[in-house]
Amino acid sequence: MEVADRRRDAERTRADILAVATEEYAQNGYSGARVDEIAARTRTTKRMIYYYFGGKEQLYLAVLERAYAEIRAAEREVDVEHLDPVGAIRRIAEVTFDHHEAHPSFINLVGAENAQQGRHMTHVARLVDLNSSAVDVLRGVLARGHADGLFRDDVDALDVHMMISAFCFFRVANRHTFGAIFGRDLLDPASREHYRTMVADMVAGYLQKP
Repeated sequence: MEVADRRRDAERTRADILAVATEEYAQNGYSGARVDEIAARTRTTKRMIYYYFGGKEQLYLAVLERAYAEIRAAEREVDVEHLDPVGAIRRIAEVTFDHHEAHPSFINLVGAENAQQGRHMTHVARLVDLNSSAVDVLRGVLARGHADGLFRDDVDALDVHMMISAFCFFRVANRHTFGAIFGRDLLDPASREHYRTMVADMVAGYLQKP
């Protein structure tokens, strides 16, 4: 087998392991996840998983990094430079909304990591750079909006990021408890566009210059 073929096979195996591990850690958390189960579902061995990742914790860290890299990649695809500031900020909110809805495993992973006081995330240095880039994009859009007289000048980009994330995260993470209390399914397809527009309106309204 050629070196290139072996490399492609290794990349595919690694990607398969990460995909299954994401589901396992999302469903069971770090403590409840079982590497043996991941090995069985990927038709590989525990030894092979450790060969690629080093151990259970290293695999979990790789899963976290991949999860955050995916949403940051989706945000980078927004061509903010060719959108007016209001359109750009609305589009960023919509992309976050779409991603969180399409990736419930991401929501579960973040929730599980928060339950452990984020003790694993501090070991993934790249997460700081990944997430800082998202705030930098927002900071640029806010600066343009302020320069155009559209946005207020006392807004922190990290606050805007938190506002968008909070709405989108809550809608998926709290779907079941919210539904049990209020009898409303936040993921009802009939309400999807209503909530998608709502988060964009909320952020744009907050930024609007008085």
